[in-house]
Order: sequence, then structure tokens, then C-alpha cells
Amino acid sequence: MNLRYLVLVLWIGFSCGKDNSTPVTPPPAPSEATFRNPIQNGADPFVYRKDGQYYYMQTVGNRVDLWRTEKMSELNSARRTTIFTPPATGANSRNLWAPEIYFLNGKWYVYYTAGSDTEEYSQRTWVLENASADPTQGTWTQKGRLFNAENDNYALDGNILEHNGSLYFLWSGWPKGVNKVERQEIYISKMENPWTLTGKTTLLTTPELNWERNGFGVNEGPQVLKNPQGRVFMVYSASYCGTDDYALGMLSLREGGDPLNAADWTKTQQPVFTKSPSANAFGPGHNCFFQSPTGSENWLLYHANTNTGEGCGERRNIRMQPFTFTSSGLPQFGEPVATGRSIAVPAGE
Repeated sequence: MNLRYLVLVLWIGFSCGKDNSTPVTPPPAPSEATFRNPIQNGADPFVYRKDGQYYYMQTVGNRVDLWRTEKMSELNSARRTTIFTPPATGANSRNLWAPEIYFLNGKWYVYYTAGSDTEEYSQRTWVLENASADPTQGTWTQKGRLFNAENDNYALDGNILEHNGSLYFLWSGWPKGVNKVERQEIYISKMENPWTLTGKTTLLTTPELNWERNGFGVNEGPQVLKNPQGRVFMVYSASYCGTDDYALGMLSLREGGDPLNAADWTKTQQPVFTKSPSANAFGPGHNCFFQSPTGSENWLLYHANTNTGEGCGERRNIRMQPFTFTSSGLPQFGEPVATGRSIAVPAGE
């Protein structure tokens, strides 16, 4: 195969999908107290809860959309608003991926990835701000690009850690000086404010294990998780998303540890959540977490393919299922719940 063609195929597959697919119609639930996966079509899900409302986002591709609902099990019928349409040209005009929304310092912020209409491998992280109490209202203004000059390279999948009164930004990117599809790593920097990084950049994890290198080496989609005692974990997606073996790994921050000290993080040697052919779950990954309306349950939200070989594109769909913590405080995600199987709705819905 021509090398230029191979790189192009990888890059297209890596694009996290476009929003031109036929929407998934969730199977009818047998009662009001249950739902079934998948809950809707899409990829790269993220949700943030405030004042009884869940604010949900996923990759759309050519814009940034925001969903609002009181019930995550009814996401497919939630109110949906386009909050940002990119310019026709420029560094922020193409491939808008994996947006995430947060309420920080009294304002709303959205972090998303976008690239140029003229330059390949140009993905970078961008920030939007809104002072309205309701993020589906008001005005979203562009705060610009979020980056650290120490390694201003290909970057995507930004996530926020709030820890001991400080903000930290985690993202997936290419090593300094690398300008081709080779490997993706996960980095962390401290934040001076919600749109500015400060100080050093720390490499947290690189795809060094065999199960992280299917297709090619990828660590991406970092997601912070805290247990009831406040211990910090970082769950991430590993391997190329176009393979059935895309899966979740995890790093644990030692109690009292410094998030910027890589030695204070411990990496699992095996995936913590992976495919299940019997459950019609292939390439499960790019997850996030939320709690039920009562706050008594923890839920895992992720995307997967229903059939083998469907790749990193428009056939991915969104799923959710509860998880627990062990007596020692470690998250226990189990296996993907089979499509079509009834699951009790989150407590309080």
C-alpha cells in the first residue's frame, strides 16, 4: 500500500467521526423504570451536572452542540442547542472533536479540539466562555487556543482536574518534534485560569504496553474520576480507535501525591474495560463519568460499536451503565452491558 495513502487512511479514521450518519433509535424500554443501550448515535460523550440539569456534549464534527436534560436515560429526546459554529477558514475551522463543558470560577467553559482547513495534523485545543447562568443561553465567546509553549503540538481530548484548590488540564497529544501519526501520549499542566496554562508540562502516560498499541500506540481521552474518599484516578482510552481492541486503562494518583509528578501516578498493566463480543460492544472507549440525580450511584458513559470491524467513524453509539467502588476504593467497571438488555434508570429519575 502506498505510504501516503496509508497515512491518509489513518488520519481520516482518527477523526472521531462526522455527524452525517443515520441516528440510532434506542429500543423501546419495557417499562418507565428501565432503558436499553445504545441510548443514541455518536462518539466521544461528556456530561456535566449542575443544579439538577445534565449538560451533555459529543463530537458533531462541523460545530459544537450542547444537550440539556434532567434524565440521562432520556438523552435521545433532550433539548439540543448549537452553541458554536466555526469560521469558514482558518486554524479553528475543521474537525471539531470531543467538546467538554465545565462551570469554573462562576462561568461556563467549553474545551474542544479543532484544526485548520489548509494544514494536515493541525488539531489543537480551543476554549469558549459564557457568563450566563444557563449555558444554552447567553453568548459564547472565543477565548482562543489553550497550549503550553513547551510542547505546542497536535493536541486533543482536553479534561479538567480540580484538586486541592487548583485547576489542572489533561490532554492527549504528540511528543515534541513529532509531526506524523506515530504515537499519542497524555500530558498534564497546571492552569493559571480556565483559558491559560502555566508552568511545566508533565508526561503522564505513553502507549508502552501491547494492549495500548493495537493499530498504533495511542493513549487519549483522559477522564478524571474521584472515589467517595476523594482519591484521584485518571481513566483513558488506549489503542487506535479504528480497532475492536480500543479499551480503557487507568492511572491512580497516590494519596497526597502531586498531579504534576509522574512518579506519583500508578498505571494498570491491563485494561480496566474492554470489548465484549457477546454484548455487541466493540472498541468501547472515550468515556466519562456522572452520578445519578440522587448522588447515590456512579455511572460510566462511553461509546462503542455494535459489530466487529465498524471502525472509528459514524457507526459508533453512546452507552451508559452503573459501576461501583471496591472496599479499598478502586473503581470496578465490570463488562459492557449487552445491547437491548434492560437496565434500571439512574436513581432519582
